[in-house]
Amino acid sequence: MLSLTPSDLQAIWLSFKVATTATLITLPVGFAVAWVLAFSRIRWKPLLDGLINLPLVLPPVVIGYMLLLLLGRQGPLGELFNALGFQIIFTWRGAVVACSVIGLPLMVRSIRLGMEQIDLQLIHASRTLGAGFFDTLLSLVLPLSIPSLVTGGTLCFARSLGEFGATIILAGNIPGLTQTIPLAIYDYTNTPGGETGALSLCLVSIVISYLVLITNEIIMRRSVHGLRKVS
Repeated sequence: MLSLTPSDLQAIWLSFKVATTATLITLPVGFAVAWVLAFSRIRWKPLLDGLINLPLVLPPVVIGYMLLLLLGRQGPLGELFNALGFQIIFTWRGAVVACSVIGLPLMVRSIRLGMEQIDLQLIHASRTLGAGFFDTLLSLVLPLSIPSLVTGGTLCFARSLGEFGATIILAGNIPGLTQTIPLAIYDYTNTPGGETGALSLCLVSIVISYLVLITNEIIMRRSVHGLRKVS
């Protein structure tokens, strides 16, 4: 039986808030990077590809520490944000940044796979008929990439819900402020008698992840069905 405290409910709400914000921020960035990797002919494409996928192979705590050096008070970007009165580290915004960086590779890989399935002759025909870059992007590439966008968004959202290493380094583990579900479970496992709370949050995580997967499957089926009708 679930036993959730007000602090647990706050952690669940914050996890949704952080994951949703990170996904919305990552979507346009992931789409732009996927476009470059799928269609451009720039020479440094392998370097960009390796840089984007680096968070997949590095320990999350390494990513978190590098972000801390970059966004900390003595960091190059940290000084700029402090001058603007905008704090990143040890706030929920820091959790969003950590989740965005960790989830970006999954977003890019999913969207890129979808874009690479697009027939290049369609793009060439669109440009030949006089459509500009943005016309082709909005009327052709974007609609055909909807299934991969949904998949990428789902993966990024799910990864953000479970992100731990980079978040605890950059945002800390402050109950009610930066404590997400994984951080709350970590606290429970280090507290005598916290097994019930940890198990309750684990069950909540499983239910949320399952609902996210089901929602992704439904949206994917409807998107593919709609594209087939159009074609």
